[in-house]
Order: sequence, then C-alpha cells, then structure tokens
Amino acid sequence: MYKSIGVILVFVFLFAACDNSSKPEKPANLISKEKMSDILYDLYVINAAKGVNRKLLEKNGFIPETYILDKYNIDSLQFKESNRYHTFNSETYKDIVEKVKARLESEKSIHEEQLKEDAKKLKKKQDSINRVDKNKKRTKKSKDSIA
Repeated sequence: MYKSIGVILVFVFLFAACDNSSKPEKPANLISKEKMSDILYDLYVINAAKGVNRKLLEKNGFIPETYILDKYNIDSLQFKESNRYHTFNSETYKDIVEKVKARLESEKSIHEEQLKEDAKKLKKKQDSINRVDKNKKRTKKSKDSIA
C-alpha cells in the first residue's frame, strides 16, 4: 500500500515540477486542505483495493472516480484545479499527505489488532473443538475396551 502511495506522490510532484507556468491562481471553488486530505485518503484506499481485487470491483460496477466525485460533491475540474493549487505549495501538500499517511497508519494498526484478536478467538475455538474430539475418542476407546 505504501508503495502505491509513494508512486502517486512521486507522480504528483513530478507533474507539478514539470509545469513551467507560474503559481496557479487560487480557484474560486478551492477544496480545503481537510477535504483534500479526505479525498486523497479515499483514493489511496480505493487504489489499494483495486490492486487486491480489481475484478470484484468491476463485477459490482464500482467506478472509483465517480464514487469520489459523488461522495465529496465535487467535479473533476474542481479536483484538478484544487490539487494543482495545493501541489504548487509543497509545504501545504506535504501537510495534506502527512495527514493521509497518519490516517492510513492508524487504520492499519486498528485492522492488525482486529486480525490478532480474530486469530486468538479462532485458536481458542479450535482448541475447544480439539478437546471435545479428544474426549469423544477417549470415551469411545473406554467403551470399546469394556465390551
């Protein structure tokens, strides 16, 4: 997942660096840093999901671009202009990306903890099943030896 984030960030910074124009004007409908952070977070999560099971998303008719635009009630031009404006100021964009990174890491640790808890529960359940099976075998052996 971090590799995908890195690739996207490098692409964005290269795109911004290759642009010979002067500082872009502030768009009238500029997306705030907080909202941009939320949008990028969702984009990274969706990108990771596409990497894991693209066919399932396609089968269910999930279109990431449309989903993001609808969810945040923005259009592609507004996103493009806002992203361009924010990327021009590298400190601002760095802050946005750091928020996204922190949120992804937080979510990752929450999910890892949940996986550990689920594994413990599964092991406990399997242990109790094994005990019951062992007791059944002992009982059957005892009955067989008595007969």
